Amino acid sequence: MGLKPGPKRTAKSTGKPDQRQRDNKDTPGNTPSLKPPKRPKK
Repeated sequence: MGLKPGPKRTAKSTGKPDQRQRDNKDTPGNTPSLKPPKRPKK
């Protein structure tokens, strides 16, 4: 299962990005506070 494109969910309790989400660091407009995806480096 790949990363879903588009804006990431925000947690209702804190209003910050949901920490369970991962973010593709290769694309512009990403969320810097989220972790990068778990994928092998090529």
